[in-house]
Parts: sequence; structure tokens; C-alpha cells
Amino acid sequence: MALKGIHAYKKGNLKQELASADPHKITLMLMQGALERMAYAKGAIERKEYENKSEHISRAVAICLNLRDTLDMSIKSEISDNLFALYDYMVQRLTDANIQNSLSILDEVINLMLPIKNAWAQIPDSAKQEAYAAQREKRQAAV
Repeated sequence: MALKGIHAYKKGNLKQELASADPHKITLMLMQGALERMAYAKGAIERKEYENKSEHISRAVAICLNLRDTLDMSIKSEISDNLFALYDYMVQRLTDANIQNSLSILDEVINLMLPIKNAWAQIPDSAKQEAYAAQREKRQAAV
């Protein structure tokens, strides 16, 4: 019973955070969510809870696909191309981990995601504001 209350509180808190989050924060939250889902999947594999494992890996895959699909590929940069390929690779490896019940593959994907998340968290506020301004100008020019 207490766990349901905790989950409801977390869910409400997450909705509150999302409502006030900027795109940078939302991306950071997605990366953290993917890492958490992979950690939960590892625990489920260790406990032989394969249905839970599949659910957590499916959610991690969905997050990686969302991160991949929200990249701005119109910029034509090596960074976005590399991130697109890396997210694709993560999705494939997560699928492999799901099929093989592999902790080592999950560790591989976690070790790929962590540096991206850590680098994303290090972006200075001035760079974020500059990126938001450029996006606004781009949208206004398109109208």
C-alpha cells in the first residue's frame, strides 16, 4: 500500500517538474529515466522477473527513440548524426538485452548513456539561452 502512495507522489512530482521544465531539462529527465529503467531491468533479470524486465526495457527503448527522433537533423552536424546513430545502436542493444536477458548488454548501454547525460548536464546556462534564442528565431523566420 505504501508503495502506491510513493509512486503517486513521484508521478505528481514528475508532472509538476515537466510543466515548468525547459527543453534542456526535459532531455536530461529523459536520459535519467532511461538510465533508471535500465537499472530496474537489471534488477528484474537478477530476480528472474522477466515480465518486469521486458516492461522496463521497453520503456528505455521508447525513451531512446524519443531522444533520437527529437534531434534537429536539419542542422547537418556531425554531432547530431553521431547521436542519431548512437541512439539507434542503444535501441538495438536494448532489444538484444531483452531477448538474451543480458546484464552485460544493459551495462554497455548504461555506459554509453551516462557520458551523454553527464555532458548534457554540464552545458552552461548561457549556451542554453543562446540555443533557445536561435530556435525562436528559426521558428519566427519559418512563419
